[in-house]
Amino acid sequence: MEPKRPQVRPATEGWTQQKDAAGRPLLQFASPKRGKPPVHLADLKPEERVARVVELGLPGFRAKQLEKHYFTHYTSDPALMTDLPATGRDEFVAGMLPPLLTEVRRLETDRGDTIKFLWKLHDGALVESVLMRYPGRITLCVSSQAGCGMNCPFCATGQAGLTRNMSAAEIVDQVVRANRLIAEGGLGDPRGLGHDGERVTNIVFMGMGEPLANYARVMQAVRVMTDKTHGIGMSARGITVSTVGLVPAIRKLADEDIPVTFALSLHAPDDELRDELIPVNSRWKVGEALDAARAYFERTGRRVSIEYALIKDMNDHGWRADLLGDKLNARGRGWVHVNPIPLNPTPGSIWTASDRAVQDEFVRRLEAKGIPTTLRDTRGKEIDGACGQLVATEDDQRAAAATEVAGPH
Repeated sequence: MEPKRPQVRPATEGWTQQKDAAGRPLLQFASPKRGKPPVHLADLKPEERVARVVELGLPGFRAKQLEKHYFTHYTSDPALMTDLPATGRDEFVAGMLPPLLTEVRRLETDRGDTIKFLWKLHDGALVESVLMRYPGRITLCVSSQAGCGMNCPFCATGQAGLTRNMSAAEIVDQVVRANRLIAEGGLGDPRGLGHDGERVTNIVFMGMGEPLANYARVMQAVRVMTDKTHGIGMSARGITVSTVGLVPAIRKLADEDIPVTFALSLHAPDDELRDELIPVNSRWKVGEALDAARAYFERTGRRVSIEYALIKDMNDHGWRADLLGDKLNARGRGWVHVNPIPLNPTPGSIWTASDRAVQDEFVRRLEAKGIPTTLRDTRGKEIDGACGQLVATEDDQRAAAATEVAGPH
């Protein structure tokens, strides 16, 4: 018999969750109307880029040169583009590669292996991305929205609601800027990083925002990241798109024919708790989300990741590990992998990491059901760069107010 442990209920601390007229947690699926960022090369399909170059009065082949400068050399500085005609070059480059992200600050931890960037967008909205070096790979956690409309009570990013969707180019520019930092030696000598190319090898859409709520722009960004001729040329297998469970969008993603890794942030296997923990569960229940995840595997052959933040006495009970294992096995074997993540502890909070013995027991029970399970390493805790910690603080707002919007780079 499992010893009886308390059941802590999810509750916000230090902030009030926005509610709708019926008293349910407010969900924001539509982006608030704000001034759109300027159209950038990375927002356009290859043929649209050629048309835009011609519109600006240059021959279409100049688009290919711009792609090389931006996606391969990580620059949008016209002074470095000596293969373009000098006359009108500045205006042309500004028209195709307008500045999108202004770096407000950069924080480092993990002996320089983790770097968090705070970026200011053209309208003053703030987003963050986190660059992490591991043996043999470099991962960038990117934001897809400024803020988030999913209103999960344990996530700092959701507290302020959704400011707006990010454009495809604003998403891509996070990668290009990280690649430039690596090329310039910002993660140590690029030649000693342990893999070819000295650039970001893995992308996780686990920064600010719910990626599938900004579906079209996220997919355009993924296409640019994976395009070997006209984009960054990354492997789709190195890109992870996560969601809290927007079922229609999961099914759409399966039909895209881009074999990204798909991650479902589940955090509870029972609807009773998940309704409180992940408000979107009021729309699409655990079973529906798991069915859509299984369909993704069947369509793509790509094993699905289940993300599960272990929260002390809330969702870390042994019976929940058993229930999760049973629900996954009911949908077949070999299609899924579980990543339990120790929640980043806050002293005295109800939102704190499970005890080590409880974590180990949770993993043991899943493995006993035949479910491949990996306890995730949490990086960036000291700089609030870990999962669920990305939020623009008052200090960030002050720093951003003092930062001029960038010119070309």
